[in-house]
Amino acid sequence: MWLSGVRRVGKTTLARMLPDAVYLNCDLPSTGRLLRDPEPFLDGHDPSTVLVFDEVHRLEDPSRPLKIVADEYPGLAVLATGSSTLAATRKFRDALTGRKRSVHLPPVLWEECSNWLGASQLDRRLYHGGLPQALLADSPSADFFNEWIDSFYARDIQELFQVRSRSGFQALFRLLLRQSGGQVDNTRLAALCQLSRLTIRSYIEAMTIAHAMHLVLPYHGGGKREIVARPKCYGFDTGFVCFERGWTGLRPEDRGVLWEHLVLDAVLGLFGDGRVCYWRDKSGREVDFVIRRTGNRVDALECKINPDQPNLSGLSAFRALYPEGRNYIVSPAARRSYDTRERGLSVTVCDTPHLADAMDLARPGPSAQL
Repeated sequence: MWLSGVRRVGKTTLARMLPDAVYLNCDLPSTGRLLRDPEPFLDGHDPSTVLVFDEVHRLEDPSRPLKIVADEYPGLAVLATGSSTLAATRKFRDALTGRKRSVHLPPVLWEECSNWLGASQLDRRLYHGGLPQALLADSPSADFFNEWIDSFYARDIQELFQVRSRSGFQALFRLLLRQSGGQVDNTRLAALCQLSRLTIRSYIEAMTIAHAMHLVLPYHGGGKREIVARPKCYGFDTGFVCFERGWTGLRPEDRGVLWEHLVLDAVLGLFGDGRVCYWRDKSGREVDFVIRRTGNRVDALECKINPDQPNLSGLSAFRALYPEGRNYIVSPAARRSYDTRERGLSVTVCDTPHLADAMDLARPGPSAQL
């Protein structure tokens, strides 16, 4: 099982909770020495043992012991954790195709917060973000966010992707957080960060592989006035978005774009990256998220803090082109799911905890993004 997610999201805490597991911290030099020749170590364990290789990407050749376990010790159960997807960099020489299940651990979901903090605590989750340390703090700490960004570059990006320009990378990362939820314009980003367009693309790719950014591609099916090229870029956590925008609290107009981030976390957990898009035409009409389903069906999601005052002009324009599929308004104010009609469209209104049921989905299993 490959458990990936950004640092401080809780991977180590979960790994240490496995009962009777043999835990190995791959940050330690002693673990690296132990796994240079893994056979004697593996031979010494009962076939039913659970092994945890925490931060496995810190090993010199991280995929080698995992491949040996999968091929030669099929009875052993292994949980390996890391910050990025497997085979994301040259350091992983084998993608272990067919030998692993992958789980992505995002920041704490609103579904979990609403059950724990209560539905009235939405602003806390939006402003503090979903990393456990920040969420539990009395108030967000600039030192925490700055230290995390420095550590993210030094321990994930520089080591795994050989990115040498610390100042250029961090300038781009912080800029993307400030404009999170907007379209990516590589030419403008290159001018602002004094980097080449090719470098911008490679840095953004590294950020997405490391789960620090999510790119949402535009949906297009042949309409002449559709946006077809520019993806939207979302930062991985609302707390970092608020921090980089310099907010010291939330105004009513701030909640909408932050709520989009929480809805995106939910739909990525249900569908994965490849099926989640957005739609916009050249007149500026837009649908927040479009989900590719089977056949010609595409479901459309609008993210609304207040479901009673929806502007559905974008949804109406979208359905004129693509009539097959269901429509959803996802709102934290919806205590239960219900169906209604808006502008002649049938719409299901629900909160993220009820989204899977409203979309007739089974809860994701261990091979899905959670």
